[in-house]
Amino acid sequence: MNLIALNSDSAKNNLYPFSLTRSVLDIRLGIFTLREKWELNGYQLEINNDPGSLPANIILSSEMIGILKKNDFHSNLAFVKKIEYPWDIFRLNAEMIVQDFSILTKEKITNPISPSNKLIGAENIFIDDGAVIEHCTLNASTGPIYIGKNAEVMEGSLIRGPVALCENSVVKMGSKIYGEQTIGKNSIVGGEIKNSVIGDFSNKSHDGYLGDSVIGEWCNIGAGTSNSNIKNTANDVMIWNNSANKFIPVGLKCGLVMGDYSRCAINTSFNTGTMVGVSCNVFGSGLTPKYIPDFRWGFGESIYEFDNAIKAINNWKKLKHQSLSLTEIQNLKHIFEQSKQINK
Repeated sequence: MNLIALNSDSAKNNLYPFSLTRSVLDIRLGIFTLREKWELNGYQLEINNDPGSLPANIILSSEMIGILKKNDFHSNLAFVKKIEYPWDIFRLNAEMIVQDFSILTKEKITNPISPSNKLIGAENIFIDDGAVIEHCTLNASTGPIYIGKNAEVMEGSLIRGPVALCENSVVKMGSKIYGEQTIGKNSIVGGEIKNSVIGDFSNKSHDGYLGDSVIGEWCNIGAGTSNSNIKNTANDVMIWNNSANKFIPVGLKCGLVMGDYSRCAINTSFNTGTMVGVSCNVFGSGLTPKYIPDFRWGFGESIYEFDNAIKAINNWKKLKHQSLSLTEIQNLKHIFEQSKQINK
């Protein structure tokens, strides 16, 4: 094992809301998290807050490994890919699925794929142990498709690569999954999804559109919910940046960024470039505000009281046979106290 020191504070402020509830290293990009990419390549991580260490938000790639072998990484950092903002997650996801697929499937043979399925580019499809797929169309001509252990793709679904469906997750009947899409572990998805990353233990189970978005862990998207990902004027999308304390331009397309433990009601209409913080319960008529801070109720009009929020999170966790740890509760309490200082 090669020991590598990483500075855990790197880009932490710019990666709000995800950096509030987990390490930057535990952000999933492609098939693996940043931490897993290091470990799978034989690196042992030493996490610190030393500015002289490598930033934790860099993405390990074959180019980066070459730089590390030459021991000349500091002079090459400007050329190394990093996750600096939440929208980088969906923008870099397709490339990372291709990279991770190559690592994961090296010297492995896919499990048999049922003949009931229609396959295009079958050589770029990998079905892991225990996965179930029947009567679906899998098109890997545009990028690889990875179906993880014990995952299920229900009948009538259309999947176009590059796509990663991680362990124990489910694609519901008749879903349309466009390329550049990652669905984390133990999650359920349905409807129409394009160029998005959905975290572990989250649900987007019903019809509605999700595009150019990043959804955290333990989130729930209500039936019929859709997001806008491009302005009617085709001008640059503006989205909230917590570090700058203002809205900043992010380019032509950006949909929804939703922090861990947040949920929305049925038929919610998310504005272009909407930022939702940690543990929000979003509901209301019309387009959502473009920024809903942590622990907010409705469209952010009032505080989501801590005890009620924790009870709801535990209820959702019970549905997937999990429970909040004391460490999680303490961290959420800290976020809640901080959130009360923000003007409503």
